[in-house]
Amino acid sequence: MNQTVTYQPTCDLKVMQARAKMYAQIRQFFAERDVLEVETPILSQAGVTDVHLASIQAQRHVGGKQQTHYLQTSPEFAMKRLLASGSGPIYQICKVFRDDEHGRKHNSEFTMLEWYRPGFSLKELMFEVTDLLNVTLKNRFGEVRPTILSYKHAFMERLDLNPLQASLKELKDCCNRVGLNLDLGDDRLGYIDLLFSHFVEPSLGFDTPVFLTDFPAELASLAKTRIDEDGELVAARFELYIEGLELANAYDELIDADVLRGRFEADNAERAKLGLHVMPIDEYLLAALPHMRECSGIALGIDRLLMVATEQMKLEKVITFPADVS
Repeated sequence: MNQTVTYQPTCDLKVMQARAKMYAQIRQFFAERDVLEVETPILSQAGVTDVHLASIQAQRHVGGKQQTHYLQTSPEFAMKRLLASGSGPIYQICKVFRDDEHGRKHNSEFTMLEWYRPGFSLKELMFEVTDLLNVTLKNRFGEVRPTILSYKHAFMERLDLNPLQASLKELKDCCNRVGLNLDLGDDRLGYIDLLFSHFVEPSLGFDTPVFLTDFPAELASLAKTRIDEDGELVAARFELYIEGLELANAYDELIDADVLRGRFEADNAERAKLGLHVMPIDEYLLAALPHMRECSGIALGIDRLLMVATEQMKLEKVITFPADVS
C-alpha cells in the first residue's frame, strides 16, 4: 500500500506573507540605525561546547581531505570575529541548527536574528529590543512596555525559593512539594532548570513582555558575571518572554579569552563525564576576543516572534516544512 504523502506546507499563505513583512521591518529598523547586515558561514570547524546543545555534524572535503564540521547553533562565534576586525554594530538573519529539538516550540532548523552593539549596556539593548517589538508586534499589541524581573525574584515569587542560595536538598524538597518527583542525582542546576521550566517560565510575559535578568552565574555561558544588589554573583544576561515563550537571549559579552577558554574546557570535561561528544574549541574566536570592544549582543528567534505576532500556538504553523516533512 502506498503511503499518502502530504506535500503542502504546514503554515498558510497569510503567515508566509507576515514573515516576509517582518523581514522587511527588521531590515528597515536596522538600516535606520546604521547597523550593518552581515552574512557568515553556517558550517564551522568548531561547535558549541554547551552541554545542553547538540550540534549537527556534516562531512565535507577541504583541500581534498574529509573533515567533520558543524552546522551553527548560532552565528555568534563568526560575528564576534567580525566585531574584533572593526565591523561596528552588525546584525544577521540566518538559519541555525540544533539536533533533535522538535515539538510545539522547537524545530531542529530555525531562523535567528542576532545582533551586536559595541558600547551598549544591557539596559540600552533592552530599549532597542523594545523598539523592535513595537515595530514587529504593533498590529497585535499596539505599544508594548516590557517589565524587568530578576531570575531570583521570579523564583521567589512563584516558589518562595532563592535559586542562587538554595542547597541541593532544598531544591529536591521543593520539587517534591510541587509534584516533580524526578531523581536527578546531584545535578543542582538540573533541579533549578526543572523548577524553572515547569513553574516559572510558563507564567512569564502575559500582562506585558518580561526581560528576565541576572541568571545564576553557572548559566553565564558567554556572558560576563557581576555582583547583584544583594551581593550575590549572577550572570550579566537577560532573556525576553512573551506569553510564557522565550523569544530572545542577550549577554553582556565576555571578552576575556582566558576565562572563556576555561569555560569551554569545563564544558568539555562535563561532556566527557556524560558520555557526550567532546567539541573542538574555536581557536579563531579566542584569538579575536582581545581585539573586541565591550559589547552587548542578542539572539532572537524569528519563528517564535512570528508565533506571537500571528497568535499561533505551534511552531509548525509559522514555518513551511518542519523536520518531519522536509
